[in-house]
Amino acid sequence: MSSSSWLIYLALFLRAAAALSNISASRIPNYGGKSTSTELFSLPMDHVDMIGRSNDIVEKRERFLYGPSICGNVSYWPTGFLGNATTESDLAQFMVDSQYSQAAANLDEIVAGTLIAAEDIKQLSDYKILYQNQWKNSIPSGIDQGILTNYTNDLMFSMERLSVNPYSIKRLQPSIDTVPFQIEEMIAYEVANTTVQSLFELGNLFYVDYRYQSTLQRTDRYAAACDAYFYIHPTKGEFLPLAIRTNMGTDLVYTPADSVNDWLLAKMMFNLNDFWHSQWYHLSGTHNVIEIVYEAAYRTLSREHPVMALLDRLTPELFAYRQVALEVLIRSGGYIDRLFAFSGSAAAQTTSDLYNAGISSAFQANYFYENLASRGLINTTHGSRIKHFPFFEDASVIYTAIQAFMTTFIDSYYIHPSMFAQDEELQAWMLESVPADIIDFPKSADRSTLVDILTHIAFLGSAVHQTLNTNDISEASGSLPFHPFALYQPIPIAKGVKDIIPFLPNITQSIGQIGLTALFARPEYVNSNRSLTQMFNDGTMLARMNKKTAEAAWLFQAEMKNFSKLVSSRTFDGQGLCQGMPFIWKALDPERSPYYLTI
Repeated sequence: MSSSSWLIYLALFLRAAAALSNISASRIPNYGGKSTSTELFSLPMDHVDMIGRSNDIVEKRERFLYGPSICGNVSYWPTGFLGNATTESDLAQFMVDSQYSQAAANLDEIVAGTLIAAEDIKQLSDYKILYQNQWKNSIPSGIDQGILTNYTNDLMFSMERLSVNPYSIKRLQPSIDTVPFQIEEMIAYEVANTTVQSLFELGNLFYVDYRYQSTLQRTDRYAAACDAYFYIHPTKGEFLPLAIRTNMGTDLVYTPADSVNDWLLAKMMFNLNDFWHSQWYHLSGTHNVIEIVYEAAYRTLSREHPVMALLDRLTPELFAYRQVALEVLIRSGGYIDRLFAFSGSAAAQTTSDLYNAGISSAFQANYFYENLASRGLINTTHGSRIKHFPFFEDASVIYTAIQAFMTTFIDSYYIHPSMFAQDEELQAWMLESVPADIIDFPKSADRSTLVDILTHIAFLGSAVHQTLNTNDISEASGSLPFHPFALYQPIPIAKGVKDIIPFLPNITQSIGQIGLTALFARPEYVNSNRSLTQMFNDGTMLARMNKKTAEAAWLFQAEMKNFSKLVSSRTFDGQGLCQGMPFIWKALDPERSPYYLTI
């Protein structure tokens, strides 16, 4: 971390510390915070003091308000006395909790700069020195096995679309889509043993589109605005890359039939666009969505409601992250301006565009199975089944376990279907989605609806967030040399690149990139009470829940620990593959993945 960035963190810490010292129990009325009672959580119709409970909600509504968005034009930001107190308190706690990760990344960056800054990168293999015996505190597990050795393998490039960022790719459907661009038949046959049109008609042509990035504000560095084809091979059944179009300059189309250097550079150009998209999709699709749903709940549910207690458990420090992103990443002169091809302003714009279009923010449309099915990745009625889908394989285990807990939790409190309609607080939460401007949120709640809502919130904050962010960006999706944040030479206007190195970050620039990814890592949470296995293991909360909920929490923990053993024991098979990939992806190991947003 550069000295200027460390000073920014110090300023944030001092601001947060001051806020924390100013926030006291006497300043925040009892109705405003999390419940401090020892009585069991209850639904409103079972509560002994209905008038007092209603008055508490009225007070919250008057003092926790929807304010203008920050960090882009996305969901509302809390304001009012309680809104301000909540955002300040969350930031203060975040700064305390993140001291280790900040110090570890800072120390490792200083050590790396001291030991290897004088080195020179002359060939791609030299990038290994960036990781050898480095980043011992912030990335102690190292890079995912295979990432640094197999990145020239086309299967690694294609399978990253089904693992480290599974939220961009879609299967093209002949009934509703058209072929975005053409490839010469001779080249298509050479690469895929068939034509683009044939793949399209059979439902085996997949597409990723980052053309929108051509209009984003840029820094003095370079980027393409790629779109790309992937396909299921007609005989091998493997999921492979077919072509990448740059949409810049002479609009070159690259394929595996091109020279080694041209094709590798094309994949790096695509990865640059892919990383940019995934990070602002993550911000708008996990943080911003969970924030506004929580805000609506806070204004309608009593602190004695079991659903509110569960939401509090799932969202520690919820309103810290946007503040940190604004001050450290997106502000003028921040990390984005210094390391990326696009500016901090472009980051805010991308986040806003993805959110307001509903791409990342549509609540029900982005439920786990619905999202994947809508893009033709699962349950397809046209085209071949994807043989290996690592994200789906791992995330479905986590999703199913969360859903099982939520089902038991809801059934244990709402023992009769009529109780959902009788719960005026619950129904008010649904209706609050209108003034809160929550995109695609249910307007009423029954058993299945409430299970789906809570499952989705927990899943977004854990599995989705960890896939796109946290440890995975340092261990896989943001690793070098295959995933540069920017290029340092203009996009080629002709094929025949002789040397890729001038396009890539030098030693100092690379240390800066890795240092930023290290800031997002949370190695101290591995095998801790912050891990996904512990999502519901809160003794204070469970002491006020019913017995069935406590039992369900224990069962979830046991299932996740068993799944962790499976994930952590994975190795390469006889073909040098793991889950069909030439690298071992460990992002969704429940003992390594945090159960909440964390950063």
